[in-house]
Amino acid sequence: MAAFGRLLDVLDTLRENCPWDRKQTNESLRPNTIEETFELADALMKDDTANRCKELGDVLLHVCFYAKIGDEKEQFDIADVCDKLTDKLIFRHPHVYHPSQVGSPEPKPLPYVPEDESEDAAGGMQNAKTSQQVIENWEQIKLKEKDGNKSVLAGVPAALPSLIKAYRIQDKARNVGFDWEDKGDVWAKVREELGELEEELRRGDKEKSTEELGDFLFSVINAGRLYHLNPDTALEMTNSKFIRRFNYIEQHSIKMGKPLTEMTLGEMDKLWNEAKKSELT
Repeated sequence: MAAFGRLLDVLDTLRENCPWDRKQTNESLRPNTIEETFELADALMKDDTANRCKELGDVLLHVCFYAKIGDEKEQFDIADVCDKLTDKLIFRHPHVYHPSQVGSPEPKPLPYVPEDESEDAAGGMQNAKTSQQVIENWEQIKLKEKDGNKSVLAGVPAALPSLIKAYRIQDKARNVGFDWEDKGDVWAKVREELGELEEELRRGDKEKSTEELGDFLFSVINAGRLYHLNPDTALEMTNSKFIRRFNYIEQHSIKMGKPLTEMTLGEMDKLWNEAKKSELT
């Protein structure tokens, strides 16, 4: 708490005395917030402990800065942000907290009650014993909140990158029962979408081909989700792998004194395979 208070005190001082901090607005900070979030995501992906701690601090600074601006406009402050979050967490965990405790300064966890002996406090929600049941309850509870989502998919941010958005859309639909009964059946859909894409490509219809490419990618993302593989993580791993191997080709082309533009595809393929082999040793 002392460390958090010190951060808020420093932010107050900077807001008053630093020309850059003083002129910031919600709009001017937004691009930086996006950048900081991606930098945190990169540190998480690389399992970089030192940078992970640093980037968490940078994201926290932005949260506090937006709350500071809200306070200056007499809209809300950091305490309101914390209180709303705490109330929401309690309300969305009826298997831990009773709904009547929302807003209580010291809510106490409920004792575990066997499912067949309890009347669910959230009104029809199952007594969650597994992570998946918690997620399913979470989606239903959000629809009951006064200021919550008005539809199942309303909680998917419009600004999410398309790949992550597709995964979240499918995941939210699954939480209300809209999903494949047998995950193996998804492969027929993947093959169907690939066939439709190939057909439109043969016809040369760019608009239709683009639509079918989207359908194919959506089906592949769906397959990954069903097998508990995060497509964004998987693609980022492949991106990193491609960069490593391509850098290997580029570095060896420099050593050879032969620019990449003058190398044949066969020469580059040979170096690519060397890079692959070196990763296995």
